[in-house]
Order: sequence, then C-alpha cells, then structure tokens
Amino acid sequence: MPRQFFVGGNFKMNGVRQSITDIVKNLNSAKLDSTTEVVISPPALYLTLTRELADPKIGVAAQNVFDKPNGAFTGEISVEQLKDTSINWAVIGHSERRVILKESDEFIARKVKAAVDGGVSVIFCIGETLEEREANKTIEVVTRQLNAAAKELSKEQWAKVVIAYEPVWAIGTGKVATTEQAQEVHAAIRKWLGETISAQAADDVRVIYGGSVSEKNCRELATQPDVDGFLVGGASLKPAFVDIINARI
Repeated sequence: MPRQFFVGGNFKMNGVRQSITDIVKNLNSAKLDSTTEVVISPPALYLTLTRELADPKIGVAAQNVFDKPNGAFTGEISVEQLKDTSINWAVIGHSERRVILKESDEFIARKVKAAVDGGVSVIFCIGETLEEREANKTIEVVTRQLNAAAKELSKEQWAKVVIAYEPVWAIGTGKVATTEQAQEVHAAIRKWLGETISAQAADDVRVIYGGSVSEKNCRELATQPDVDGFLVGGASLKPAFVDIINARI
C-alpha cells in the first residue's frame, strides 16, 4: 500500500487561547484531503484545549516530551501525562531544541524511545545546519541523528515514527530546499531505513519535509516520490495551512 500523506503543523511558541481556537475551528470547517493525516502541535499550555476543540480526525502533538516516566524534573512533561490527556503524538528533536537548548542526539533518541514505548507516536526531526550543508556533510549528519535513534528502537517500533527532514538553514528563513535537494536527502534516508532497519521500514516509514513550506511551494515538493508530506511552521498559523494539507488535490 502507498504511504499515507502526512502534514504536521508546529505552532512553536505562538498563539493564545483565542487565536488557537480560531485556527482549530478553521481546520474543523475546512474541506481537508481525506487521504492526508493531519497533526497539529500547539504550545503545551493549550494541548488539552486543542484536543477538546479539534475534530477527532485531526491529531494533536506535544512539542516535546521527557525521557523519564516521572519525578523531580521541573518544567517537563511525561509520556504518561500526554496519554492521560489524549495526546498521542510528540514532536521530538526539532532543530530549535538541538541548537538552542543543546539537546544531544542521544538524549533525543531516548525521548523517542520513551514516547514510542509509552504509546505516543513521534515526529522525529533531523537536519543539517548551513555550515554542514556547505561542507557536504548533510547525509553524514542525518545518518548520525538516525543512528542514535536506531540504537534505542526495535525494528518494529519504527512504524510509530514519522521522520521529518528539516534543513536548519531553511527553517523560518524563507529559504527552501529545492525539490531536487529535498528528494535527494529523503531518498538517502529511505536507503538508510532499508539498510539499517528493514526493507519493510523503508517501504512504510513516512519521511516528510520541513523548512519554510508554504502554499506556494508545497505542490511541487509533494510530487517527489520520497516526500511523504510536510512539517509546517509559521504557515500552520495561517488559513493557507489548508492549502498545504490539500497539496495533492
């Protein structure tokens, strides 16, 4: 079976009760591609509000989760707490946490494992900086990030993971990887899945693209054979997010 197209919306640290309510109501009333899986990720404070308001067919993701089940970890959220509030997805490894908060590949991999072990599906973000791109280290970097997760997950657990390739130099900059650049890296990730995890994982695991995705560039990107969807930042806060969800219609 073909992989189901997937579009995630990462609100980051944006929105208040009213604006998030408006975004969710707009999605509920819009005609969305029924063959596309949609997951939105509001700030933690509004997770339960979003889950209560959103149509059941729209998934809701936390923007982070901790790798320990409970305890003296001020400010963190556990997998159990997500499950308890019907939040079944988490965005893990976003470059803003890797770069700004200095989260290591190993720490991120442990969080991915904790989420999957606890029944929470993961949008697992990987990607290279501009310096790494210019040094021709893109594949080396994403492979290193993937290998860290491979040490933690069983082959079967990759079925609960969506890999989001997000070149750091394209996030929030207006710069977008060309369709050829995106496809090249996505194909390399799929090759890695086949060689490192399993042939089934290579066939089944969705690899989505993130980095200044908009209603203007999404349709061309969606035509690439190894681009299975998008992780959208700023554009997910706007009505045009519907156009990105419907990129293949």
